[in-house]
Amino acid sequence: MEYKECYTIGDVSNICSISKKALRYYDKIGLISPDKVGDDNSYRFYNRETLLNVPIIKYYKQMGFKLDEMRLLLETNTFRSLEEQFRNKIDELKQAQHDIYIRYTSVKDWYDLILEAGTVIENNATEVSVKYVESFTALYFEQDFAYNYMESIINIEFTNYVESISNAITGPVMINFPSFRKRMDGTCMHVKIMQKAILDCSPDISVARLGGCMAISCYHIGSHYKINETYEKMCQWAADHHYQCGKESVERYVTDYWTSRSEDNFVTEILIKVKKK
Repeated sequence: MEYKECYTIGDVSNICSISKKALRYYDKIGLISPDKVGDDNSYRFYNRETLLNVPIIKYYKQMGFKLDEMRLLLETNTFRSLEEQFRNKIDELKQAQHDIYIRYTSVKDWYDLILEAGTVIENNATEVSVKYVESFTALYFEQDFAYNYMESIINIEFTNYVESISNAITGPVMINFPSFRKRMDGTCMHVKIMQKAILDCSPDISVARLGGCMAISCYHIGSHYKINETYEKMCQWAADHHYQCGKESVERYVTDYWTSRSEDNFVTEILIKVKKK
């Protein structure tokens, strides 16, 4: 690179890979100003020291500093002030990282549910099977159940509860029925609404511990009001294959009112703990 006493705006643009428009804007806001301006204000000249501010600005941009913050940094002459500005940026980026983690987890888990439901519907995968359900924990909220599935799944009280404990939820809504047989005959009036927490829960927050056992599983496609047909099929399968069903069931709503208003797109996985007779 040829070193010169002064550089035109075109020189700076070419040498530093930055647009003339950006340099003019930086001049306008006082971030990087030319050291000499022509009489008609059409020519701008930068000395070598000023030109070297461009890589610094690019690095500040990489770190997430805003233009007005960059100006303050370039004007700062004390370590105390620099330390304060960088500490503020670290705190800001930590919060942004926290927010992005919640958003990414929420979007990724919902995307996985859409893929799962699409595969189930495409293959009409409604056979009963037995599988090991890995142990997991979930936030829960106990409430009365009036067989209004939309109100239970898009649950205002549960949403408010999650917000009140400064947490966030992800994955499918689940309902834990203490007696699946009462659920089938319409007399189960109290349930646990559950969903996985994204953030760690404080010790004073109650969580449900699920899984860690063998269970029969079956997907139900369509209306929640016809789900008894799937329960009956599961009970018959368990009897035919000499399995004893536990008392409780968990309905895991893969796709539901959150995703679609068309019941044809609803996919629910039913899980009932079993053991061999």
